[in-house]
This record gives sequence, C-alpha cells and structure tokens, in this order.
Amino acid sequence: MKQLSGLDASFLYLETEQSPMHVAGLTLYDKPVGFKGSFYKHFRTFFEGRVHLIKVFGKKLAKTVMQMDHPGWVDAGDLDMDYHLQSIKLPKPGTMKQLEDTVAELHADLLDRKKPLWQFHVIEGLQSGQVALYSKVHHAAIDGGAGVEITKALYDLTPEPREVRPPEPKVEERKPTTPERAILNLHDLATNAMRQQLAAIEAVPKVMGQMTNLLTPLLNGALGLPQLVAPKTAFNVSIDKKRSYAARTVSALEMKAISKATGTKLNDVVMAVCGGALRTYFQEKRALPDAALVAFVPISTREAGDSAQNNQVFGMTCSLATNYGDPLKRLKIVARDSGTSKAFAGSVKDAAPTDFTMLGAPWFLPGLVQMYQTSRLADTLPNVANVTISNVPGPPVPLFCAGAQVTDLYPVSIPANGVAVNITLQTYMGKLHFGITADHKALPDADYLCDLLVSSFEELRDLVLTDDAAETA
Repeated sequence: MKQLSGLDASFLYLETEQSPMHVAGLTLYDKPVGFKGSFYKHFRTFFEGRVHLIKVFGKKLAKTVMQMDHPGWVDAGDLDMDYHLQSIKLPKPGTMKQLEDTVAELHADLLDRKKPLWQFHVIEGLQSGQVALYSKVHHAAIDGGAGVEITKALYDLTPEPREVRPPEPKVEERKPTTPERAILNLHDLATNAMRQQLAAIEAVPKVMGQMTNLLTPLLNGALGLPQLVAPKTAFNVSIDKKRSYAARTVSALEMKAISKATGTKLNDVVMAVCGGALRTYFQEKRALPDAALVAFVPISTREAGDSAQNNQVFGMTCSLATNYGDPLKRLKIVARDSGTSKAFAGSVKDAAPTDFTMLGAPWFLPGLVQMYQTSRLADTLPNVANVTISNVPGPPVPLFCAGAQVTDLYPVSIPANGVAVNITLQTYMGKLHFGITADHKALPDADYLCDLLVSSFEELRDLVLTDDAAETA
C-alpha cells in the first residue's frame, strides 16, 4: 500500500456532500472525418486499451487499521467500466448552455470511494456536431501538473492513434492479515512521524533564512504586505450541493501581446481582466465593495520534469484592483501587488508542511470539516479571498483522441465554503479557455459573469493593442 501524503489526504478530509473535492475538464472534439455511429462505443474501445497507462486509475483507497493514519492506494483489480465510463446524449437542440448545465449537474456528484476515484462521461447530441468529454478525478489522486500523465496516455499528436504497450500480467500478492496490517500501520505511523520531525528540523535554517529575507525589506519599507483581509461579498458564503458552470474562450495570443506591450506578466493581465469583470458584475448589482476584491491563486511547487501523481501546490492572495475603473490603471496596480504577494509567498512557502501525520486524522479531521459545513460559519467569518483564480498551462500543439481532434479544453474546478466561485483558465493552441465553477446560490448567472470576462478582455485589448498588433497576434 502506498500511503497518501498529508496534503493529498487533506482533500479527502475536506470533502462533504456539499463540497466534492474532484477537479475536472470539459473537452470538445471534432469527430474523425466520415465518422458515423456511437462515439461513446468508439471511445470506450479506444480507452480500454489505454487505461492501464494511468496507474492511479487502477488504484483505490484502503483504510489503515482503526483509521490510525492516512489511507493509502492499493490495486483495485478489474475496473467497473460501466461506472467509470458513461454515455450521455443531450436533448435537442444541444446548445452550449445545455452542455454547461449538464456539466454543472455531473460536477455536483461525489465519486464513489469504494472504487478508483475517477469517472468519464462522453456527451453527444451537440448541435455543432461535436462530441464532449467530461472527465473528473479526485484531487487526492492528482493535481494539474500530474495531469500531464493522463494527457500523455489519452492523446496523440496525429489523427492515427499510436500503438501502446499492453498491460503487464498481474502478479497476485498475498494480502496481509489484520494483525499484520496493524503492525505495518503502526510502523508506518512511527516512521512517518520520525521522518517529518527530521524534515522539520532540517528545514529550520532554510525557513529562518527566508523569513529574514522577508522581514528585512518589510522593515526597510522596500516591500509591502499583501492585502490580508478581503471585503465581504455574495461569493463569501457557505456552499450547498448545486453547482453553476460556464465556459468561454478568448485569444491567448492577444493576451500575451497585451502582457508584452504593457511590460507585465501574463498572469497579471489575467487577474486584471478578472478584476474588470467582477467590478462590472458587482456594480450592476449595486454591491461593489469600496476595498479591492482579492483572489486566492494556487501556485505549483512541482519541479520541472516531475510527473509524480500527487499534489505539489502552495498559494498566495492577489488584489484584483476592482476599486479602479480604468483598465490600464487596474493592470498596473495588479502587477505591483502580485509582485508583493509572490515575494511574500515565496518567503513562507517552505514553512508550510506538505506532509503531516496525526493519530486518528481520517475520522477526526472530517468531523471538524462537517461541523464547519453544518454551522455555516463561512457566512459570518472574515475572508482572506473573494474568488479563486487559477491559470493552468496547456499543450501548445494539436491533440487527437481516438482519431478525433481536440478543439477546446475547458477546466472545471472546486468552489469552497467561504470562496464559492472558482475561475480557472487553461491555454491550448493559441486560445485561452475560461471555466467558472460556482455554488449555484452564490452565482446563479455564471454564464453572464463569463460574458463579462470576455468583455473585460476586449476592453483592455482595444486600449492596448493597435489594429495591426491585434491582427498579428
């Protein structure tokens, strides 16, 4: 059994019926030329020949004896493909809005913890003639960086699928008895605790050095603190099970051109665009706070070339400068404040443990989370962020799956208690795909906010780029 790290296991502990902890994607395909019949059956045959390449898809959770420590991954045996790979056909006319609403419903459903923590839905009936794939995987099993391994297994660079190696014959291993498992669990618990203590001791000099590096410019006035408290909005509430979802596309090339022309980073432009859309949204509802809205921004700590299927993330907060109406002024403020936040996050990220051992964590921590959910404390407690905004780099080359060409890759992510709206972006083939996932009561009109994101981008683009520059991009 491969035990989960404390960070990976925390996504299991944080999960409630109202707050599923899986990440997902909505992929659109152009069917192979001349294709007729059921794409679901075609895709299933293709995928069953490749699913063994994704190791975590063949693993399921196993509890430690008496749930003394984090669970682990064990071989799941034969997969129930009728559960893991399902078919949906949209009713006519099969609009994009119907597809978004279907994704919102699917995304609200928990994954079955008795099975490997993933599920795919092939969605047909789109009026465009395309086919869609909604794919979700539990966050305990994978993050955006590790998702590269799924991409490698699922996609090809040509319409003709490549040959893949067949699965290796399985070797039956003797399962340990309950007393043997208890001894192994106690050994792992003691070993993990000792390892983490040693790691913490070894990290002290580095953490102290980083804190010194942080405090010196703070005391000298050369570096400011990021905004530590976010104003209260309709997004900062306890969430329920129902979701809203919307997806839109803008030009990633034009976004990069804006970044280059203004001397800012691409993420700064993304944050400023989101800030502009949120400003308009709350202004129209006469609910725009005087203080700037704040985004929580996940940061990958994965080293280059590391394809381990686990979570390696940290995070920072960033002001969205929603108290500025001028898009260029907003971008300037966002760029300044994001630099401060990055410096602050870089100085403290090594002090945050990615692994921990706690006796009884699998039953103690979910109890606390459920208490927090039931009490709806998020409705009244102060917040450090109003929304989550994440930018995931995608493949820059055309991808094909079962002979079908990928046209769009839309992310579907996780809203949380207190931060009920998540805006995630993914780049692909010169396009930037927005996906807004939210609690339905906090944001019933996710499609309208998505439209405002496009309008905010176009407003900034028209201010920065000349016609020739936009055409070149």
